[in-house]
Amino acid sequence: MSPPTLKGVMIGAGYFAQFHAEGWNRTPGAAIAAIADATPGRASEFAAKWNISRADADVEAMLDREKPDFVDIVTRPESHAPLTELAARNGIHVICQKPMAPAWEDCLAMVAACKKAGVRLLIHENWRWQPWYREAKRVMDSGALGKPYHLAFRHRAGDGLGPAPYSLQPYFAQMPRLLVYETLVHHLDTSRYLAGEIDSLYCQMKRVNPVIAGEDCVMIQLTFASGIQGLIDGNRISGKVPSSLAMGSFRVEGDKGMIRCSSGGRLFLTQHGKDETALPSVTPPAGYRGDSIRAAQEHYIACLQTGQRCESEGEDYLKTVAAVEACYQSAAKGQVVRIEDGR
Repeated sequence: MSPPTLKGVMIGAGYFAQFHAEGWNRTPGAAIAAIADATPGRASEFAAKWNISRADADVEAMLDREKPDFVDIVTRPESHAPLTELAARNGIHVICQKPMAPAWEDCLAMVAACKKAGVRLLIHENWRWQPWYREAKRVMDSGALGKPYHLAFRHRAGDGLGPAPYSLQPYFAQMPRLLVYETLVHHLDTSRYLAGEIDSLYCQMKRVNPVIAGEDCVMIQLTFASGIQGLIDGNRISGKVPSSLAMGSFRVEGDKGMIRCSSGGRLFLTQHGKDETALPSVTPPAGYRGDSIRAAQEHYIACLQTGQRCESEGEDYLKTVAAVEACYQSAAKGQVVRIEDGR
């Protein structure tokens, strides 16, 4: 007998919400009944485009009327804590887009509110669900690389140049924390998926484009509890526009071999003493960046239906937030920062 279909609603009809809606339309076990957005007319336009029955400007009115099983929050980070707490008070499970919230205290409050209400808080972190990372993890676990000792991400996007950068999400230019907080958080989380928990890190950051408020060029050196060393090298200056499928490249090296991912999402395996070979493509033809959003949403729904632990359960995701905070502390102090107890 199949689990019952869960009724969901969305909050936020901005740029990125379209990728969530497209994914929900192909996610078994979930049905989006309504969407709310405070900008006049935006929710109605969005609902018509994505075959959502009802649209609202008032979030509370929507929640009172629909009484959904879950809410998908796809708004700017500063609204995440109050919206999560509102949903929790109404007994509704929460799926919340990253970044989790602007301040560590806000993130703790979100976890506490959902725990008190007896509802789930799942952070929508799609990067680790990109198929090249799932396949790389499978190869690592198979033993084909031997004992891994190094992994590296090279993230590139080219939308941060000029007097009017980030045309699709122009508010990025005013964010006091940008590249680590908004983008490289993905890579910190994916590195946890691949290599285990981060023990310490050293971060350097700078601003290349003088018109923005935050950082747009970052290097992060990572040491994992497993003994693996890592590197995240990212900027939003020198990449393609529009960006490549994988928005950069990636590799894991072990004492028996190496796996690398190209900017197009293709995987290549090199075993010690042998030539590099291309692995079969793992990239689906539909969806956002390897159909990672739909894959993540399918996982979240399965977790809500069965009670299984989510890969990005709110309480566990605090470890990724702690790594983000450690990056800013390290850059400010010019020293290595240890991450202890997720704080």
